[in-house]
Amino acid sequence: MSEKLKGTVVKSTGNLYRVRTSNNQIIDCKLRGKFRIHGIKTTNPVVVGDYVLFIKDPQQAYGLITDIENRKNYITRKSTNLSHISHILAANLDCVFLIVTIDFPQTPLGFVDRFLTATESFRIKSILIFNKIDLYTEENLLQLEEWKSMYEKIGYTCLSVSAVTHEGLDDLKNLMKNKVSFFGGQSGVGKSTLINALDSSLNLSVGDISDYYKKGRHTTTFAEMFELSFGAQIIDSPGIREFGLIQYEKEEVSHYFPEMLRLLPQCKFNNCTHTHEPQCAVKEALEKGEISKSRYFNYISIIENEDIDLKDWMLR
Repeated sequence: MSEKLKGTVVKSTGNLYRVRTSNNQIIDCKLRGKFRIHGIKTTNPVVVGDYVLFIKDPQQAYGLITDIENRKNYITRKSTNLSHISHILAANLDCVFLIVTIDFPQTPLGFVDRFLTATESFRIKSILIFNKIDLYTEENLLQLEEWKSMYEKIGYTCLSVSAVTHEGLDDLKNLMKNKVSFFGGQSGVGKSTLINALDSSLNLSVGDISDYYKKGRHTTTFAEMFELSFGAQIIDSPGIREFGLIQYEKEEVSHYFPEMLRLLPQCKFNNCTHTHEPQCAVKEALEKGEISKSRYFNYISIIENEDIDLKDWMLR
């Protein structure tokens, strides 16, 4: 029997996995037959960032992945086609960078808060990167400052960057250095362009923006890990139109909103959902303007697991 080798999954194309060994050898692998159905409850049992064991027969074109080592963390979302099954985006991360655009196209705050809820639930540090600032009007820049102020007040690091003018890229590199990072965001926010700007040796495919829908087109087809010249590793992923969360208990969702979690001990009930309960510190903070209305609105949307119209909610 062939000796088991260790490696890191650096690209996933659905049924084929590119694995990098410790001596930087690249081996294309498939899953061993029994592996697919053994205790797997996700659409993709092996993901970029996974540490795996595989066997390689010199007479075979592909290696066979036999085991996954325990993950220190991962980020997941609800599968778009199978609502009760999750889709893992990446594993073994040091940091997640959520790429946000105020315009060209605009990233909905609902998407931002759902994404941050997921990273908080998996205890992965998240940083917000506001991209395309070279395109912003004065109105866009005012909105940018409002959004940054809101998230910085909660405790998130925010950075404004431009892949065109390179503004903010040195600061971004410092945040990424010696880490395995994940770049996430909606289609069209400029992830691939930004990665190209971070390392000139890369030449990732770059798409355009649909004028009709003001939404991006997918240019990254499969998740892939890249080693960057300044000592960082980054996992780029296909853009996401919507970010469906796996199902949480209503009582636990506020634990993933840091500003609400801090106030929970002051609520009358330790299982407070911050919706109808009396003597709720979160609702009191909301009335005082100490908690953002948009954040609270998105929190309600998550616990009710449905899209809510902001105007209707304001009239409640």
